[in-house]
Amino acid sequence: MIPIQHYLIISSLLFSIGVAIVIAKRNIILVLAGIELILNAAMLNFVAFSTQDPMLKGQIFTLFIMVIAAAEATVALAIIIQVFKHFKTSNLDEVNKLKD
Repeated sequence: MIPIQHYLIISSLLFSIGVAIVIAKRNIILVLAGIELILNAAMLNFVAFSTQDPMLKGQIFTLFIMVIAAAEATVALAIIIQVFKHFKTSNLDEVNKLKD
C-alpha cells in the first residue's frame, strides 16, 4: 500500500508545474496543457483521498472530472484553431496586441 503522502507530493508537483506553465508560457497550446496538469493534480487528490472512503466517492467524482476535462479540451482546441485561423499566430501576447 502506497502512503497517501506520496500521492500528495506528486499531486503538488503536478499542480506546481501546471501553474508555472500557465504563468510562464505564452503559447496557447502550452497554456492549455498547463491547465490540464492542474486538473490532473486535482483528480489525483480525489483518488488518493478516496482510498480512505469505502464508498469510493472520490473515484466516481474523478470520472466526472475526466469527462468534463475532455469536453473542455475539445472546446478549447476548437477555439484555439479559430484564433489561429483569424490571427495567424498562437502566441497570447500577439493575439492581445492584434485585438486592439
